Amino acid sequence: MFDPFIAPSGTLLGLLQRGRGDGTLHALAAPRPEALAALNHCVLSDPRHDWQVENRSLYYARLYLDLDGGVEEIERHLSDPEDHLDTDDSRTGLALAVLGHLASYGRGDALALLRRYAATGANWAWALDELALRDDDAGLRSLAEPVLARFPATAEGSAALAATVRDAFEPRPWRLWADDPREAVGARIRAATEQGSFDRWQRQMSPRGPRPGWSVQAVLDWAQEGLERGSALHVPAARCLAAVAGAEDRPAIVEAARDGAEGARCAALHYLAQVQDPDLLDLVEQAVVGPSPLVADAAVAAFERMAGDAAVDRARRWAHRPDALGASAAGVLACRGTARDAQLVLGALREAVRGDGPDAPRLWTLVDGTGRLGIGCAAPVLRHVYRETSSSHLRGRAARALAATDPSFPTGFAVECLWDCEETTRELAALHAETGDIRVAERLRRLAADPAEEAEVQTAVRSRIGPDASAL
Repeated sequence: MFDPFIAPSGTLLGLLQRGRGDGTLHALAAPRPEALAALNHCVLSDPRHDWQVENRSLYYARLYLDLDGGVEEIERHLSDPEDHLDTDDSRTGLALAVLGHLASYGRGDALALLRRYAATGANWAWALDELALRDDDAGLRSLAEPVLARFPATAEGSAALAATVRDAFEPRPWRLWADDPREAVGARIRAATEQGSFDRWQRQMSPRGPRPGWSVQAVLDWAQEGLERGSALHVPAARCLAAVAGAEDRPAIVEAARDGAEGARCAALHYLAQVQDPDLLDLVEQAVVGPSPLVADAAVAAFERMAGDAAVDRARRWAHRPDALGASAAGVLACRGTARDAQLVLGALREAVRGDGPDAPRLWTLVDGTGRLGIGCAAPVLRHVYRETSSSHLRGRAARALAATDPSFPTGFAVECLWDCEETTRELAALHAETGDIRVAERLRRLAADPAEEAEVQTAVRSRIGPDASAL
């Protein structure tokens, strides 16, 4: 999947793509056709960089309800011939998840569309999972025959059905169908279930990979052979070394970390980080200036796993470096440094935003660190990250850091965060938003009554409006 185009943060489309609370507020104030067009664009062209971890579906479903939007555009998207050409989950997953939430709010049109797609669509398994959570038994039973028709009555079809039943995310439909008295349905599902259980047992009884009985040299050779075949095995190899290495093997592992072949060297570096070997810090410094980018990356990753005062002291020396090790050292200080490291962390935060923009991967740790260290003068940079990042998770981290550093947060961004797409951000807002704002009181009551809201958010809300809290 290509990285999606994200509109500027000051536009309605850009706000909705980011899942910001202001997106909902601006959409409700905009002309309805314009708001629905932007909403449909987001749902049909998933704006998330990592669709597997970022939340948008409940956020968009709630906006469909507020705008009284129909599902016609979603239906056109799902019924397009492209559906059977581009079968990647990212094409239809968000639309199906939105339909699932709409169905849970009682939207019969969304439920009917999910049923039709589960019977005919390419991403039918996702639709079936949504229905498993929302549909009644009769609706699910009506899908047994069209779903089973996807698996021909051949050896290959039976094997595919067994794998599908075994790996189903939501087992409810399959359990219902297993009780079906029809031979072509119930008996077939029961046979697939038994086969799937047998396959799982076989995998458990036949584990793959290196055995702890290997010698240290055999593990290092395995890591190198894997690299030569195009597979980076140094992380699992490090775990194997932890199982087979004794104190007498340390000199050989240190030597491999210093001068070994690339695969063995990476495995040795990771192992020394696991056991917190004091020589690792010098080996890391040597590795990052060497000719191998792979070894340099492994050395930086190994350093980040080091604990203790020695690693923090070395991070203070390395934080000024202009390379990946310097960036990593700043991250270590953000996670484990003290108040004396505030300026180094702040400098790294500013440099990351200037050099790599508001979506830089290293910002996650640095943003957390500014909040942990309470760096008040970082608030302007954090506000910029909050507004501009396309990652809803990073925005949530920026909001948490602002709550610890920015006195204006309760009356500013915290209010917007009550409508955010991420439940952790809504939870934070429920704890901090200034209730003198009439919008806050109304939103807290709505979140408390919404059956689709996460339990943690509702707990935070009730701490503000419960009998022991001040009245809203």
